[in-house]
This record gives sequence, C-alpha cells and structure tokens, in this order.
Amino acid sequence: MKIEDIKSEGLSRKLKVTIPANDIDERVDAKLKEVSQTIRMPGFRPGKVPMAMMKQRYGKAVLGEVLEAAVNESSAKAMEDKKIRPAMQPKIEVKSEDFGDGSDLVYTLAVDTLPEIKLVDFKGIKLEKPVAKVEAKDIDEALERIAANNNSTVEVTTKRAAKEGDTLVFDFDGRTADDDVHHDGMKAEGHNLKLGSGQFIPGFEEQLIGAKAGDTLDVKVSFPENYGAAHLAGRDAIFECTVHQIREDGEAQIDDEFAKSLGLEDVKALKAAVEEQLQKELDQQSRINLKKNLLDVLDEKHEFEIPAGMLEMEFDNIMQQIEMDRKQSGQDVDSSDEEKAEFREIANRRVRLGLVLSEVGQQNKITVNDQELQRAVITEAQKYPGQEKEVFDYYSKNPQALESLRAPLFEEKVVDYIVELADVKEKEISAEALAKLLEEEDEAPKKKAPAKKAAAKKADAKADDANAEKKPASKKAPAKKAAAKK
Repeated sequence: MKIEDIKSEGLSRKLKVTIPANDIDERVDAKLKEVSQTIRMPGFRPGKVPMAMMKQRYGKAVLGEVLEAAVNESSAKAMEDKKIRPAMQPKIEVKSEDFGDGSDLVYTLAVDTLPEIKLVDFKGIKLEKPVAKVEAKDIDEALERIAANNNSTVEVTTKRAAKEGDTLVFDFDGRTADDDVHHDGMKAEGHNLKLGSGQFIPGFEEQLIGAKAGDTLDVKVSFPENYGAAHLAGRDAIFECTVHQIREDGEAQIDDEFAKSLGLEDVKALKAAVEEQLQKELDQQSRINLKKNLLDVLDEKHEFEIPAGMLEMEFDNIMQQIEMDRKQSGQDVDSSDEEKAEFREIANRRVRLGLVLSEVGQQNKITVNDQELQRAVITEAQKYPGQEKEVFDYYSKNPQALESLRAPLFEEKVVDYIVELADVKEKEISAEALAKLLEEEDEAPKKKAPAKKAAAKKADAKADDANAEKKPASKKAPAKKAAAKK
C-alpha cells in the first residue's frame, strides 16, 4: 500500500492511497475460496469448484465486498501511519474506474484532524459558587402549593351551572361527524374532568361550562391536524355528554391526616421531605451556575483552531432546531445575517468546549461505565411514571439512544474533576437571588460583552439541548381518553 500526502493545511489533511492490483486479487481469491466451501454446483463437491468457475460466476459480487473491506482497513491504517487523529468520519473518493483489468485501487481520503489542545492548569482557575439555604417561608409556600394540588373535591348540591375550575363527573360517547362512526377510545363512563385544565382537545371543556347535573348535551369539536391518532387528526367529531355531578375543590388541611394521604407518617415528616426536595433544587441551581462560570473560563482560556467540519455540523444542527422551533410557533423561519453570525458563535463555543472536555477526559482516563449508564436509564424511566417498562425496552432495543445518555454523564464527570482541582469559593445568597442570577445569565449577557460572550450566554442556556438524548415516544393515552389533548 502506498500513501501520499496531497494536502496539509491547518487541520485539513488529504491523502492519496494506492492498493496494488495483486493485493486486491489475493483478497478476491481468498474470499472466493472461502465462499466455495459452502457453494453447491452440479458436478462438484463443496470446496472443489475450480477457481476459474468461481470467478466467472461470483467474481463481481465478491469484488464489491472485497473493495469495501480493503478501503476500510487501508484508510484506518493510513491515518494510523500518518498519526492522524480524525475529528470526524473521513470523506473517501475512489479514483479507479475499472477494477477488472488488473488496475490498482486508488482513492483519496480527506479528513479534518483534531487540534492539539494545551490544557490550562485547573488549579489556577478561581470560581465563585453561589449557594442558598431553604428558609421556613419557602417550606410553607411549598406546602400550600402541595395542598392546592391535592385538594379533594366535594359534590355541589345546589342546582347551579358548572363553571371553570369545577370538576365534572360525566359520561361521553363520541363519533366522527362525517361518517357517524363511533371509534375506539371515544367513549368513557364516570370520567372526572376539571374544566379549564386543558386535558381535552381545544373547545371541548369550554362547551361544558354552564351545564348542570343531569344535563345531556352534544359537544362539537375538531381534532387538531397534528393529533396523535392519525385516523382522527383534523376531523370533526360530536360527543354526547351526560353530566352526573358537579364537584368543587375542598380545602385541604396541612395536618397529620393530609401527610398520611401522601404516604408520609405525619406533618413533621412531610415538612422534612419538602425541605429536602427544596434544598436539592437549590443545590442543583448552584451547580448549574458554577458550571456556567467554569465553561466561560474554559472557553476564554483555550484558543485553538476548530475543525471546519465539526463547526459546520454543529451550526447546521442549531439552524435546524431554530427553524423547527419557529415553524411550530408560526414564526418566519428565515434568520438574519446577524442572527446567523450569532448562531455560528454559539456553534464555535459548543465545539470548542466539547473538544476541551473530551481532551480532559482522555488525558485523565475519565470514562462512563455500564453501571452509571444503567442508572441513567433508571433516572429516565422515573420521568415516565407507569411507563417504566416501555422506557427500558426503548433503550435496550436502541443502542444509539442508550449511547446518547453517555455524553452528558461524561461531561458531568469531567466538570466534577475540574471543579475538584479549581479554587472554588462559596458565596451564600438567598433562594430568590440565586433564581434571579440564573435568569440574568440566560436572558441578558453582560453589558459591553463582545459578540462571543453574548453568544456564549445563549449557548449555556441551551447546553442541555446540545447533549439532549432521544426520548422514548410518549405512551398513548388509554382508550377512554381519546378525547384528551395529546
């Protein structure tokens, strides 16, 4: 095999690789000999078919497989010999036009290489970490919210009409208007629906306002064009509804009985659980702020050339996400030149930080093991109560989705490693000040900050998106809730 340098500019490399024809012929003969062991041809035992006949009948089919394997193996060896660290998959272009006349296999290999990154001394990095403690008023406010969300309802005994905020106990039986067909999932009995909750498709709940217990009425609605059930999407429907009860929220008392209804021993245990959860949230906010500050420092202190292909890929990803978001919100998808320049700065920062964190991990042998990956799957499953098995199945059947969980875990481990070495000073502030600090970081870059800094703030705000993993598709609603909004 012959390897020639064609281009070497910055991080861009291009090689010309030549594999002699006799090498290809030897590979083809070896493959045909292997295939002949299982080929059955009239007049010949397996393994005894003459090579000339094998080449005539199977030569072209085997040649394609051999060429692909030869290119893969030789390209990997070429990069190894030239000490090339590829930033992305190389682009390979075969130059040979005819492999049947004994010509050599010739192809070019173009690849962006990873830059040499000189990491700063992390012990010299100074960071400030804002921390906050849960206050008594925070616990009281949280308890009030919990009580409001767990209010029991009481039946309205007066003959009044239903209003927004009431819970109706009713039956519904729906059919599509154009063909009068009752579809599965469009019927339920004794269903509880809080008016104004937005649980059902647009227009449904509003038509129940004003109904009284004992009323039967038709609710006419149109399923959204993007409705989850394709056979109903965009179609008009009529639901015959019979109201049995009107119920209104009662007042929940925050006492031992209320705590027990939530699975806790008494109100003291409830308050302790609330305090623990609130503190976890504050600690997480502190962590987010500390990480933002660290990423800013790493971005400032590491200057190196970015692989063009990686930059363009990240920029394209950002533009696609922006366009998708704008389409969904009905906005103009086109971006101004100024916006594109800002998005490119965001892409540049993301790629730069990704390369820095990767280099830190590689130099310090930081990895994510299978146990950590499995814990991440369990955490994902806990986000979908009642659908845990579906989540586990999704990740077990989709290795690529499973691997997508590895990147954010790796990033957090690298951040932890750097933070351990850095000089971190804690500054105690109120919970309100901590929340405001995060809002300011997301919404308004520092005054007179250069364009790179302005973009950086927005990049930080979308840091999770950059590492976002594929989520399993949401479980479809039970049949009796086909009328519910998807």
